[in-house]
Order: sequence, then C-alpha cells, then structure tokens
Amino acid sequence: MKGLHETVLLDEAVVALGVKKDGHYVDATFGRGGHSRNILKHMEGNGKLLVIDRDLEAIEVANELTKNNDNVLIEHGAFEMLEQMISENFKGKADGILFDLGISSPQIDQAERGFSFNKDGPLDMRMDTSQGETAAQWLNKADWKEISKVLWRYGEEKKATIIAKEIVIYREEVKPLETTGELVGIIEKINRYSKKHPATRSFQAIRIHINRELEQVENVLPAAVKSLKKGGRLVVISFHSLEDRIVKRFFKKQSTAGKYDKRMPIAPADTAVLKIIGKPVKASGKELNNNPRARSAIMRIAEKL
Repeated sequence: MKGLHETVLLDEAVVALGVKKDGHYVDATFGRGGHSRNILKHMEGNGKLLVIDRDLEAIEVANELTKNNDNVLIEHGAFEMLEQMISENFKGKADGILFDLGISSPQIDQAERGFSFNKDGPLDMRMDTSQGETAAQWLNKADWKEISKVLWRYGEEKKATIIAKEIVIYREEVKPLETTGELVGIIEKINRYSKKHPATRSFQAIRIHINRELEQVENVLPAAVKSLKKGGRLVVISFHSLEDRIVKRFFKKQSTAGKYDKRMPIAPADTAVLKIIGKPVKASGKELNNNPRARSAIMRIAEKL
C-alpha cells in the first residue's frame, strides 16, 4: 500500500456512531480504511458496513478488506450517490453514516497525484483519476477572472488576482502548465514564506474546485438524513472552515423546527429532523502530538428524530 495514513478522531468517530453489532453503517469516505476497520471491530452476524470512495487506490485497499470479512460492501464513486448506493446495498436505511472529509496522507504524499506543493509531479489533483478534468487542464484554459475567483472563494488567497494573471502569462508566454513545481514557482514569486507554504491556499482552492468538494457536501447532507433510520447517527469530520460552515448550518437548520436564531440567520426547517448531539469534537493533545495534521479537524454529530 502506498503511503501511510493516520486516521483522525479514530475512536471518537466510532463512539459517535454508536455502533450496534448487527447494524448497517456507511463509511462514505473510506480513504485508507482506519474508521472502517474500527467500526468492523464492533460488528457481528448480520451487521453490514458499506464503504464508498472515488479514489481508485482507496478501493484497492477496501477490496483487501473484503477478503476476510463478509460484512463489507464496496462502492466506487462520489458520495453524492449515497442515497442510491444505500438503497442498492441495504434492504432498509442506515443506522449511521460517517463522513471524513479530509484528504488522506497518501494522496498528499504521492507526487504523482498532484496534491502536494512540496513534491514536483503532474498537476492532476483529481480524487478520481479515472474521470474528469485535471488541475492542469483547467488552469490552461480558464481566464484570469475565473482562476482568481476560485483562489479567493475556496482558498481565501489575498493575492488571488495577481497569481491568476501570472498563471495566464506563464501559460501563454512560456508554456502550458504541466507540473506542481511550475505552479509553485509562479506563486512563490508573488507570496512570501510565512508560517504556511506560499502555495497552501492556492493548492487547497484548486483541489476543492476540481473535485467539487463543497458542492458535494451540500448535496449529500440532505440525502444522508433521508437515508438514516430514526435514531440513526450522522457524523461529519471537517478539516477547513468552508466545509465545517456548511455542516454547521445544515445541522442548525435541520434541528431548529421553525425557530429563528439571530446569530445564524438561516431559514429554519418546517419540522426538526435532527437533534445535535453534544459539542463539536476536536483532536486531543495526545493525538495532535502523534499526528499534527489533525489540528484542524472538527467533528459534528447529529441524530435523526
């Protein structure tokens, strides 16, 4: 298996799901299977775990998991298809659904995936390498206004416009962009080093855009609620504020039942369908010492009424 991955909030997520030994659960973002393996430890008999991922390498790992376990079902594809996948694999609805929205360490660490600004490789950034437009293809055709809009909206990059214009100049006067190193070189001329690498925000923004990450989260949350049994748990781990804001507002809206909160002026649901369970959970000090990448993780839990 390529790369190693430290699963964030491993035990906390399984506790949040309230796993029953004969229940039906979904790990909608399988990754390298840390959460799934932990869930399976609590399952017996007729219990079923549906694992979903659009990364083909993740599916390879999942296939290995099925060799010694009949409780595992696998679906390759975007979790936007969650409702259909649950319907096809479970006779009824799910007892719990988990989303770990972070990018896995192997994806970051493999230069050929194009996610890393620290390693030169093809400028790809697709979660599912079997389909869709690569980052290079998009950057080589989008105008500077579109690129700037993406860098600001998804990365909050203060110099989005300057970077976008330099990308267009480079591809037109030097050569089409092909590698992460070329993109990093452009950004480093504009941004100075600080606590974060100069390309951090831009790479995040482009990745989110290429994979439609925020759009998929917005689309899947209502489907997840529909696919849960009464009393079923929805657990979502986010890794940046844009994702967490979507989850927070959705949970708030679906649990307010006509109540209006001035602190969060959103249209409340006609009838409450969720109950928020506890406060948001973050990684412990011990986990942060072992896995610094967990520092931005935040887990929210809700139960279907």
